[in-house]
Amino acid sequence: MNVEATQRYRVAPVQRVGGAVIVPGDKSISHRALMLGGIAEGQTRVSGFLQSGDCLATMAALRALGVRITQPGGHEVIVTGAGSAGLSASLAPLDMGNAGTAMRLSMGLLCGQKFSSTLIGDASLMKRPMERVAKPLRLMGAQIDTREGRPPVVLHGGTNLRGIDYLLPMASAQVKSAILLAGLQASGITRVTEPAPTRDHTERMLERFGVGVERQGATVSLVGGQKLRATDIRVPGDFSSAAFFIVAGCLAAPDGLTVRGVGVNPTRTGLLDMLRLMGARITVTPLADAGPEPLADITVHQSVLHGAVIPPELVPLAIDELPVLFIAAACARDETLVTGAEELRVKESDRLAAMAAGLAAVGVQCELLPDGIRIQGGALRGGRIDSHGDHRIAMAFAVASVRADSPIEIDDVANVATSFPGFPAAARAIGLLVQESPPP
Repeated sequence: MNVEATQRYRVAPVQRVGGAVIVPGDKSISHRALMLGGIAEGQTRVSGFLQSGDCLATMAALRALGVRITQPGGHEVIVTGAGSAGLSASLAPLDMGNAGTAMRLSMGLLCGQKFSSTLIGDASLMKRPMERVAKPLRLMGAQIDTREGRPPVVLHGGTNLRGIDYLLPMASAQVKSAILLAGLQASGITRVTEPAPTRDHTERMLERFGVGVERQGATVSLVGGQKLRATDIRVPGDFSSAAFFIVAGCLAAPDGLTVRGVGVNPTRTGLLDMLRLMGARITVTPLADAGPEPLADITVHQSVLHGAVIPPELVPLAIDELPVLFIAAACARDETLVTGAEELRVKESDRLAAMAAGLAAVGVQCELLPDGIRIQGGALRGGRIDSHGDHRIAMAFAVASVRADSPIEIDDVANVATSFPGFPAAARAIGLLVQESPPP
């Protein structure tokens, strides 16, 4: 059964997992490859593109803006760039589906265009905050309207942008990226300073497209008006998708489990540091360099995990992987404390609250904090989980089944397809007993 049509998982306990698996292409990089290819001059060839709901929403939006995109086969995409001034107005609002990355980066991409655009999304995305992106863009001269801080986002065209020096009030790769994309269309220099390191996929890819990007400590800057030149992009396996199998292996792979061809950008792999701090046995084998993003095979073995106080500086480097880290913590000895994770409050769901409720439903003692969670490791029982339509919560509790004493049922899982199409089949390939069923 196709996961897009599925509303529930039932995952039975297993004693062990193992083998080797390949995860789909990186979602963050797929989004950016389409967007930058769309405003570049020439044809950009993207291999390993993630054919997920989120990325296909970005593709549809760019096509509506006049960008020619073809798919010759498999996971290859060819983007014929419109150039920096070649986009055209869409006849209808641009529907970003469930993709917060697509909406926030598009705000930067489109706020300096000569035409106006309206950005909308699904019910979940229409509830997510957009003002933290809109505010710095307004400082650059953009005219942006939101509805009480949330979508629809209306970007009024015809404004002249100017570069700014901006100190991010909180670490956010999406806000940083939106400002840099707007900076391409601005006069002068745009500088963004981060309070803590975040994903640098945008900076790396801008350089791949020939843009001069300067980094000095926590500050990244670029000069406006630079043209992008088409290039070839290889999209690595998505580390955030690999994270579920990495944790499953740490919990139940005595003979080892390998995830092949994963992107190991150091701004994304904080989960590995967290798991090692908890006692995990992890081997990273680098592969030949395929461009701006480093690749590796990651092998994990079943390990005796112990609780830990997670350093807050690691949290921005693992923000999307925290739900499955919480599963590792629930299966560890003693207590784990995670703080500095208030960003999880404004993801596809309030992931802190949803994970705390889910952990309690399978018998885990935890305390929800304003910016984190305290988890007491121990035995897990089966139970029923409301994923709140959040793909990462759904997949995290599928992994929890390796330590549960009876099946875990997970409701509202259709959005798994936004980031990991084919997750149930991949999970079964390593030994997880995932059954799909329609809503009751």
